[in-house]
Amino acid sequence: MNSTTATAQNINDFFETYANTLVQHNTKGMAYLHHVPCTMLSDDTTTVFNDFSKLEGFFNQGMAFYRQFGIAHARADVWSRQTLTPRICKVKVQWSYSDAFKQPIYDCDYHYILKLDKYNQWKVMLSVSVNEKERMEEWKNKVAE
Repeated sequence: MNSTTATAQNINDFFETYANTLVQHNTKGMAYLHHVPCTMLSDDTTTVFNDFSKLEGFFNQGMAFYRQFGIAHARADVWSRQTLTPRICKVKVQWSYSDAFKQPIYDCDYHYILKLDKYNQWKVMLSVSVNEKERMEEWKNKVAE
């Protein structure tokens, strides 16, 4: 397996692990998949996390939403990846969320900057939410009708 194939597979594995920690409500595991400091970016907010416990607290807030709205499954489809340096990669992911019966709830797009740590494990340095807030709102409005 060449290094490009290995990198692609490792990134797919990384996001599969990310999805599994998300649906298991493993906020400590989710925080572990991020480098600290890291940045979460959207049109409305920019949040820099310099502390693992604050990052885990942020994910705990998100878990409350997932429980409340019955999100039981998450799938990350890696749409593109671009190697910026041998240890840094830009990745576009479409997340698909569904309920316990695997009925779609909503999907959304994210861009990530990942960096290999000193143990050659990918970690999120930057997470950019492209449209999650809008997609969530659209879904909640549909449900309310």
